[in-house]
Amino acid sequence: MTIAIRRRALSLRFRLLAATVVALAAALLLAGFFLASQFREHVQRQFTAALTAQLDQLTASLDFDAAGQPQIDIRTEIDPRWARPYSGNYWQLDRLAGGKLQSGVLRSRSLWDTTLAAPQDALAGGSVHVHEIAGPQDAHLLLVERTLSSDDTGGVQWRLVVAADLRETDAAVAHFNRVLAASLGVLLVLLGVAAVGQVAVGLAPLKKLAQALALVREGDAQRLAGDFPPEVQPLIDDFNGVLDRNAQVVERARTQAGNLAHAVKTPLAVMAQAATAAERRPEGDPDLAALVQEQVAAARRQVDWHLARSRAAAQTTPGARTAVAPVIEGLLRVVGRVHAGRGLAIASDPIAPACSFAGELQDLQEIVGNLLDNACAWAKSEVRIAASADHASRRLHIVVDDDGPGIAAARRDAAMARGARLDESVAGSGLGLAIVHELVALYGGSVILGTAPAGGLRVELVLPSAPPQRAG
Repeated sequence: MTIAIRRRALSLRFRLLAATVVALAAALLLAGFFLASQFREHVQRQFTAALTAQLDQLTASLDFDAAGQPQIDIRTEIDPRWARPYSGNYWQLDRLAGGKLQSGVLRSRSLWDTTLAAPQDALAGGSVHVHEIAGPQDAHLLLVERTLSSDDTGGVQWRLVVAADLRETDAAVAHFNRVLAASLGVLLVLLGVAAVGQVAVGLAPLKKLAQALALVREGDAQRLAGDFPPEVQPLIDDFNGVLDRNAQVVERARTQAGNLAHAVKTPLAVMAQAATAAERRPEGDPDLAALVQEQVAAARRQVDWHLARSRAAAQTTPGARTAVAPVIEGLLRVVGRVHAGRGLAIASDPIAPACSFAGELQDLQEIVGNLLDNACAWAKSEVRIAASADHASRRLHIVVDDDGPGIAAARRDAAMARGARLDESVAGSGLGLAIVHELVALYGGSVILGTAPAGGLRVELVLPSAPPQRAG
């Protein structure tokens, strides 16, 4: 169960849907808060504007008699709720004199026997302030007020207040919020369904890719075929490249197996015939041992040749990296011990640590080892090797020089042929340069034979170079 849940959590479908739903929910939540706050502010502004208009009407209706007492003609009260007790709409006139407040000098009939407790803040003449206060019967009121003064009242200030119950406004806002929440919820569901469809359409090429892979796995197809989006096509091309490379490796292996069987068949047939002939001769055949040794040596050369090719074809792994300096240092120690009795000077130029071969360690050892062994076999006194990498062109250059007799230009191509031996006096199978040539060709490189500064043979290798490793 845990593994199944973990796989589901790691699936692209789950990740895309989860990210989409979370993003949509966050966006709709923020939009809901914004729209709700904007609606509430709009309703409150409208409500405040309506109360301010009533305050202006009352201000216009306010008058003072000869004694300086205020009076408002109730016949000008345009809102009938002002005459109904505790209707939720109220007005009130307060007297401010000598720092003392006298509330409710005049008030609407709707206040009955109560007064409004407006905040005692300083008001500039004619300015309007807005407050939320508690009113009669614990009602939540919105209040607008204005301070007035008249020369007829002897410098006494008057504060005119209009208030209304916010219950209907709060109910309207609450209703809007419920409708908004339901609408956004439905929108989230619809967008979620659209996201599911979008993910299904977006991941459809991967399903098609899985079907194409199944055909390849079951042997019904050799390559991934079909029309894929541009974002997926590079993956298809790379995978088809890997399939082609694997097919080439298999074909090489089959070819090498056939070649090896054919090459070994002749020595085995010769030895079988010789053994049959020896059985017919009671006195025995003194040349049989030499013949068998010769044919066994020929068979061993063929086996070594084909094994080297097969190993190289199977090990050209993409992404492989081998540092050049440690390989050359190890090989120099080995050939130095093998040829210690000849007193050869075997040396290497300094090799940068970033110099790397884009291939397998065993192949580089096989290539350079054969070159060094061949150079030591022909050298008179000195063998030198150098290596450098051109990271811009992704090429690795390895040069091996000796001071031996060298190879004439006309015979250099023949020197790299399988089993070619230009001088039978020197021990060897004649496969060294041929194996190097085959291995280098498998990596897309080249082998160039030339003349060394000391007059001997120069072998220059061009191989793929691995890019420098990034720090950290």
